[in-house]
Amino acid sequence: MRIDAHQHFWQYDPAQYIWMGEGKEKIQKDFLPPDLQPLLERAELDACVAVQARSSMEETLFLLALAKKYKFVQGVGGWVDICSPDLEKHLSELQEHALLKGFRHVVQDEPDEDFVVQEAFIHGVHTLLQEGYTYDILVYEKHFPVVVSFLEQFSTGTFILDHLGKPDLSGEMSQNWQEGGRQMARYPTLYCKLSGLVTEADWASWKYDQLAPYLEVAAEAFGPDRVMFGSDWPVCLLAADSYQQVYEIIHNFFRGFSSEEKENIFGINAVKAYNLRE
Repeated sequence: MRIDAHQHFWQYDPAQYIWMGEGKEKIQKDFLPPDLQPLLERAELDACVAVQARSSMEETLFLLALAKKYKFVQGVGGWVDICSPDLEKHLSELQEHALLKGFRHVVQDEPDEDFVVQEAFIHGVHTLLQEGYTYDILVYEKHFPVVVSFLEQFSTGTFILDHLGKPDLSGEMSQNWQEGGRQMARYPTLYCKLSGLVTEADWASWKYDQLAPYLEVAAEAFGPDRVMFGSDWPVCLLAADSYQQVYEIIHNFFRGFSSEEKENIFGINAVKAYNLRE
C-alpha cells in the first residue's frame, strides 16, 4: 500500500476547533473522507492514517466511526487523557476498535516545556505501549532536549515525530534543530513524518528550495527505513495550493532514491509503525 501517514478530518465547529482562529478561514469548513479520496487517488495513494485535531475522546470516536465506514482510512491516531488515573479503563473501552493504532497529545501547546517527562505522563505512555499502541510526538524544536530525555525512558515501543519536529523556517536552518533531530534519530524506536513543512514556512512565499534542506537532514538522520510521507491535509491548504502540491514536494525530493526506499517512505514504514493491514 501507498499511504498518507498524517491527515485530519473534521466537521467544523468554532467552539470545538479554537486553534482555527483568525487567518485560518481557508480551513474553517468540513473536511471528510469523500473530500480526501479523490486527492489520494490522483497521487496514486491507497490509504491514510487519520490523526486527532482536538483533544477529546469524542474526537477519537468520531475518527473511528469514519474509519469503519471508509476502508481507505486504515488507521486512527486518537486522543486520550494520558495522565488520567483512569487511563487503563479508557483504553479497555476502546479495545474493540482494531483501527485505533495510537495516540497523540498536543504537547506543543502545554505551558510546561517539561510536560513529557512528568511522572504521570511517562507512566501513561508506558501503558499505551504495553497495550500495543504508538505515540505521536507533536513538539517544536525548543522541546528537543526534553524529548531526548523522554525517549530515554523507553527501551521498546514505537514513537513517531510529527512534522519533522516543526522547525522554524523563517530564517537560516537552526543548529539546534539539526543537532537535536540527529540526537533523537539515534533512538531506533522513533520514526519521523515528512509532513507539515509548508505551514512552518511563510504561507505566501515559501519555495521548494527552502524546504529541501530539512528533508535532506531528516532523510540522512533517520534513513529511508524510518521516515514516512504525511500530507497534513487539510491544514496544509493554509500554505499550499492543493494536496497534490504537498505530495509532489516529497515525491520530487525522493525521485532519485531506489524503488525499495520509495516504497518504504510512501507506505511500508507507515504499515510497520502503525501496524496497518498490508
